[in-house]
Amino acid sequence: MTGAAGARGDVTNKRVLNIALPIVLSNVTIPILGAVDTGVVGQLGEAAPIGAVGLGAIVLSAIYWIFGFLRMGTTGLAAQAQGQGDRAEVAAILTRVLMIAFTAGAVIILFQSPIIWAAFQIAPGSAEVETLARGYMAIRIWSAPAAIAVFGITGWLIAQERTRAVLVLQVWMNGVNVLLSIWFVLGLGWGVNGVALATFLAEWGGLAMGLYLCRAAFRTPDWRSWGRVFDRLNLVRMARVNSDILIRSLLLETIFLSFMFLAADFGDVTLAANHILLQFLYITAYALDGFAFAAEAIVGQAVGARAVATLRRAAIVASLWGLGSAAALGAGFWLLGPDIIALMAKNSEVQTAAAAFLPWMVAAPVVALASFMFDGIFVGATRTADMRNMMLLSFLIYAATAFALVPGYGNHGLWAALMTSFVARGLTLAARYPALERSVTG
Repeated sequence: MTGAAGARGDVTNKRVLNIALPIVLSNVTIPILGAVDTGVVGQLGEAAPIGAVGLGAIVLSAIYWIFGFLRMGTTGLAAQAQGQGDRAEVAAILTRVLMIAFTAGAVIILFQSPIIWAAFQIAPGSAEVETLARGYMAIRIWSAPAAIAVFGITGWLIAQERTRAVLVLQVWMNGVNVLLSIWFVLGLGWGVNGVALATFLAEWGGLAMGLYLCRAAFRTPDWRSWGRVFDRLNLVRMARVNSDILIRSLLLETIFLSFMFLAADFGDVTLAANHILLQFLYITAYALDGFAFAAEAIVGQAVGARAVATLRRAAIVASLWGLGSAAALGAGFWLLGPDIIALMAKNSEVQTAAAAFLPWMVAAPVVALASFMFDGIFVGATRTADMRNMMLLSFLIYAATAFALVPGYGNHGLWAALMTSFVARGLTLAARYPALERSVTG
């Protein structure tokens, strides 16, 4: 179901699940990748390699996800063009995002030395963790163009409800990464650098697969219609949407970076424990994203067709499925959390520390649900100024909470601040939803 007709079509459970389930399945491979990377280096029996992979990965992920606007902005813009029946613009959007991705990746590679230096000026890890993390980043940063381009390709596919293609892309990329990580670290003994090399190869392989999945767009002349690709009005709109999402992403990543850096002050054991627990949070994000992405695609098409009833129905149906998933995740973490922690780390101190903070992960899926679902709704509607402003408010609330609680409650206070940021984001975006509907009917 595509185009204007699809945008006005019934938003059934089947339609939502057809979009969401391939995303959920594809996203399952991502935290599995993180868990395997952590588990592989965890077999070395030391806390420092776990912390190094965690610190290096989160710094690079933060840098790359600055360009996450290519995923979110592309979905909203391409879905609205799809809803309007403008297939030429859909193809032109793909060309624009690939050009942005390759340029951004090249800049990151060019300035890798100051980027890595700056990261460790503000990261207070131990000397051993820093040395290992530097080696990890120096290898993996060379796949920056591919990693960023995959964001844009994923968003473009989601906009057309082609989430089965997204599943193929993610399974391919993360499957290659898992197999190579195991081989390079456990088979060849390359340690932390082996994990980095596996990711480097997998990200370039993912780009190749993504371009293949988009091959139909390259068979038409629209993707290289340079007058359309560089159309001023469309470029200005894309710049506005993406700049809002960029600011929002920077604020969100600042929260997660500060979380890891503050945790590093508590020592290598707590840093490693928090990295393990963040895998639970990533599992939550990737599961709920399936339903948020469904909302993005259908809401975007509905906005393009100016079908407010479809928009509202998409928000409700996708959110109800998200609620069920959140409750199941929380129950799963409560029952299986200790066993997962034991699998991911051999070090007994890390296991004990992670178990002490596990209750935060049991609560996280339900606590974070509203923030994920409203993100999807607002991305599809390209109400990105609201996303930017509410993220700023949520960031300030997080900072105030961390300032108040961390000195007295330590790592528990830090986790409380992170959970508070999710609640704030959900509530503030909920307050802006009526204006979103009015913008479609007005």
